[in-house]
Amino acid sequence: MTTHIARLEAIADLEALKAACLRVFSPAEGEQVVFGEGPERARLMMIGEAPGEQEAESGRPFVGNAGRLLDKYLAEAGMDRGEVYITNVLKVRPPGNRTPRKSEIKEALPFLLRQIELVHPVILVCLGSISVQAVIDPKAKITEIRGKWVEKDGLQIMPTFHPSAVFHDESKREGLKRDLKEAGKRLKSLE
Repeated sequence: MTTHIARLEAIADLEALKAACLRVFSPAEGEQVVFGEGPERARLMMIGEAPGEQEAESGRPFVGNAGRLLDKYLAEAGMDRGEVYITNVLKVRPPGNRTPRKSEIKEALPFLLRQIELVHPVILVCLGSISVQAVIDPKAKITEIRGKWVEKDGLQIMPTFHPSAVFHDESKREGLKRDLKEAGKRLKSLE
């Protein structure tokens, strides 16, 4: 794995990085690597945790129920999904759709960080605790920093709930909507 990490800095575009992911990460049979999608130079990048079953089958991020909810809230915030780069920390679905392990996050993180460098967004939205801990701070608690702007490595980062969390806890719905609207406002102010 370390030889792959050393080579990542030499990768100059997203297609080459995607090809590297396809060589390194092995999805389960019948599933695909879910690299990410959106404009190569998107101003807004959203990072989830890991692909779910529908994402792993299609090879596209956020296409299931959580994705439909995300699309709805993006539209309400005045943003078009087609202008947003969307990816996950992990590029393959964890077995049984379980929470990603620290070792899996550690293995995938160099690819995500290079992906962020190549897209070069001005705003990141971290969707869920795994994304927040991978990008901002391994000890961060989503319930403590959700909705509060964080600046790191020249990026403005909005930590918020993962859309799927709304299905388990309805009280998180308004926070997610508010955070996405705030990200939309900040993006417009930076034009």
